[in-house]
Amino acid sequence: MSRTFLKMNGLGNDFVVVQTLTQSFEPTPEEIRAIAKRPDSEGKNGGIGCDQVIAIDPPKAEGASAYVRFWNSDGEETGACGNGTRCVAWLLMQSAGKTEVAFDTVAGRLSGVAAGEKLVTVDMGPPRLEWSQIPLAEQMDTARVELQVGPIDAPWVHTPVCVSMGNPHVVFFVDAPVTDEFAAKTGSLVEHHPLFPEGVNVGFAHVESRDHIRLKVWERGAGLTAACGTGACAAQVAAVRRGLTDRKAKVEFESGALTIEWRESDGHVIMTGPVSMDFAGKLPEAVAA
Repeated sequence: MSRTFLKMNGLGNDFVVVQTLTQSFEPTPEEIRAIAKRPDSEGKNGGIGCDQVIAIDPPKAEGASAYVRFWNSDGEETGACGNGTRCVAWLLMQSAGKTEVAFDTVAGRLSGVAAGEKLVTVDMGPPRLEWSQIPLAEQMDTARVELQVGPIDAPWVHTPVCVSMGNPHVVFFVDAPVTDEFAAKTGSLVEHHPLFPEGVNVGFAHVESRDHIRLKVWERGAGLTAACGTGACAAQVAAVRRGLTDRKAKVEFESGALTIEWRESDGHVIMTGPVSMDFAGKLPEAVAA
């Protein structure tokens, strides 16, 4: 049986989205990798190509419109995806004719509100800040983690902040925006560091002002991506913890910007940004089941 998918993106962070109301979707890691593999320059030798695959399942709990699952392009299921969350919220609002929606994930309940034309605000919930919630391999202060990369006497980056937004993040503050080459080289080293037993997303944040961060993220299981919603949330939380920004700031990627607020009233992280519908298609029969 063929299955329709939607190709969407948030600031260039792209997704293959499948809805499972009438047909279950239990892909193997190999099938996820086949979907996510990007075609070559001639449009061959690949799947659809994406950073993450998202399944929108029927709700499991009262008050939710759906239960949502996320997989990274390496085939591993992950707990959260900020840009994907906005895309899901927009789809659910469009299908229900509503301006707000709530849905559940393995990381907890998330909610979205329409904020303009293909602009969505999502409540990502509170960040997890304890070492065991990230998780780290040993107890330490997550606001100043004992980690450095590079030569001992002249490290490339050091003393990051760790935050979980339903998935683990480590945020290094840098004196200037980093290159893709630097982010890939350093991020790939840190992603599987023994300190992070479940791997980690690696952010490189340059604070321009009290309300402006420039960010590049090496995503766990996906590599260097155009934008990372949970990474933006983690960077803003990390910056506030260090006293570098106010509670609300613009977090800018080369592909565009998100507005992130770590709300003081309830400790929730609120993200506003755009969504884009690229195209629809049919999954190959081999991975449609």
